[in-house]
Amino acid sequence: MPLARSLSVTSLSGLEEWDEEFDLEDAVLFEIAWEVANKVGGIYTVIQTKARLTAEEWGENYFLVGPYVESNVRTQVELIEPTNPTLRRTIDKMNASGCKVYFGRWLIEGSPYVVLIDVAFTAWSLDRWKAELWDLCDIGVPWFDREANDAVLFGFLTAWLLGEFAAQSEEPPHIVAHFHEWLAGLGLVLCRHRQLPIATIFTTHATLLGRYLCAGNVDFYNNLAEFNVDKEAGDRQIYHRYCLERAAAHCAHVFTTVSQITAIEAEHLLKRKPDIVTPNGLNVKKFQAVHEFQNLHAQSKNRIQEFVRGHFYGNLDFNLDKCLFLFIAGRYEFSNKGADIFLEALARLNYLLRVNHSDVTVIAFFIMPARTNNFNVETLKGQAVRKQLWDTAQTVKERFGKKLYESLLVGQLPDVSKILDKEDFTIMKRAIFATQRQCQPPICTHNMLEDSSDPILNCVRRIGLFNSSADRVKIIFHPEFLSSTSPLLPMDYEEFVRGCHLGVFPSYYEPWGYTPAECTVMGIPSVSTNLSGFGCFMEEHIADPSAYGIYILDRRYRGVDESCNQLTSFLFQFCKQSRRQRIIQRNRTERLSDLLDWRYLGRYYIAARHMALAKAFPETYLYEPHDPTSTTGFRYPRPASVPPSPALSRHSSPHHSEAEDNEEDERYDEDLEAEKDRVNIRQPHTLGFKNKADPRICKRDK
Repeated sequence: MPLARSLSVTSLSGLEEWDEEFDLEDAVLFEIAWEVANKVGGIYTVIQTKARLTAEEWGENYFLVGPYVESNVRTQVELIEPTNPTLRRTIDKMNASGCKVYFGRWLIEGSPYVVLIDVAFTAWSLDRWKAELWDLCDIGVPWFDREANDAVLFGFLTAWLLGEFAAQSEEPPHIVAHFHEWLAGLGLVLCRHRQLPIATIFTTHATLLGRYLCAGNVDFYNNLAEFNVDKEAGDRQIYHRYCLERAAAHCAHVFTTVSQITAIEAEHLLKRKPDIVTPNGLNVKKFQAVHEFQNLHAQSKNRIQEFVRGHFYGNLDFNLDKCLFLFIAGRYEFSNKGADIFLEALARLNYLLRVNHSDVTVIAFFIMPARTNNFNVETLKGQAVRKQLWDTAQTVKERFGKKLYESLLVGQLPDVSKILDKEDFTIMKRAIFATQRQCQPPICTHNMLEDSSDPILNCVRRIGLFNSSADRVKIIFHPEFLSSTSPLLPMDYEEFVRGCHLGVFPSYYEPWGYTPAECTVMGIPSVSTNLSGFGCFMEEHIADPSAYGIYILDRRYRGVDESCNQLTSFLFQFCKQSRRQRIIQRNRTERLSDLLDWRYLGRYYIAARHMALAKAFPETYLYEPHDPTSTTGFRYPRPASVPPSPALSRHSSPHHSEAEDNEEDERYDEDLEAEKDRVNIRQPHTLGFKNKADPRICKRDK
């Protein structure tokens, strides 16, 4: 179902070149979110990565507002005195009135100022503010919903902060307040009700009701127009939350969302069409290792291989050099994140690899945090056995080397039968016996608290993938976030992603999708869907996404079984690629990282703020709507060389000869192809304190 678009177009040419100065010296930006200096979900990544660009644009007039969480503040925030005189007076007044408000610098790229409000300190006002919310908006919040209670406290306190700032200003300020998600949305509603002189923006990164409906196995996208939203929210006991979200969407001067697929969803569930789509970006330099990402892939892959050697000790009957590492990561939402369809596709892939007598082995990692009580003993034992084997090999090597050295010193060729004596053979035999095991390698690396009801483990039991020797597909379920300090798999997430060959994210509900975006900027191919914001964005900007390592799975117009077959086909074709084809594909994937840079995508947030200023202060700012231009100049074409997909290439076998490599060398020129691709994308704009604005938005003459 197409959504009519005005400025809400995600093509990079949707906004024209900024060639007029836009003076921000008398404007102040407050960005309010529960995830400021408080890692809860994906919105934390949005705000953290975008902060540098926004700080460059607004300078000293940019403030992030979030909750005060002491454990986070100790490690992430440097508390200082407010630098802005008006804000200093505001914070002093609030603290004198019974609040606890802190000011500091968030220690991330850009070092933005943060205003942190201690929500718990003012909990004594909760009942009074709930009564006021009922009188003003007829929204009742139940006592047992702690998250909604926090939203009420945070909303009233942020509205108090903004109102006090406006009152303390010596001249009438031009304030922009950008609220993220329903947890911060009440502050926006109160600002509008109190008629504060503030331009407001509300961004929903995913609708509450949409997430709940998709988690309940509802045919969501085909019935968007049919849902009785009040009844559905009430049935799920989130009606009060839904009302807060919907009120914020309708009260905002400018309503935005992160993708076209979520814009359609918001129009039907929140009953307002977004004014502009603001895709999420990344600071590409943080992930991009210029000329080195292939080397980093090899280094990280070696570390994963070491873990695999320990995990599969005693059953290591496959060639690690012909082993592909696939992974899925994210919040543990079994159906929404597509873990169900991934597991089913793995079972079908296992069958195809076996009947085709493939020598490729696939190891699929599931990185999804769940409730556990400790590491699995068998998993820890595997890593201990691997280390013991390594130590034994080093001991024998030192003894062998010493005897070889002494033999060569006296001018004799070594007698191998004498260099390795009985003691050495005894040590090696004991090491071999230690690798014997009577059970299959474990599926899960931890002891699950709810093993019998865990959806991933139950699905594994149903499809019968138990890491047996006959299976060409192995599964490892790691139910906690990766950490470089882990005794089991000591790698952080970025290192792990770099070492894998393919990220698989067949989500049914994914408003944007940071996991495939992170894969892209690190040069790792990924599978996404046409129901995710990232997948739709890439389909719009790339003529042949699969040639660039972006496989788009159709989950919108196909049934589950058809989608599963398509995913199986993607995985099987990927397994048939030669090593050289995978290297070519990774090069192409990495070149797409410019599309996801905040220096491109940040312009949509800039446009939203300019639009809000024009609506809130029409006597000062002028905004003229403009139809978006075509996407010409930003759409990556199909690569000129032979595509790496075996379905379209003559060389579909994983075995490759020197003759094949020579033929491919003639067809593929990395530098030439990269230059052709860069012609299709413009250089990023460098934003300064005085920013170049969209020519449709300018300051009125006084």
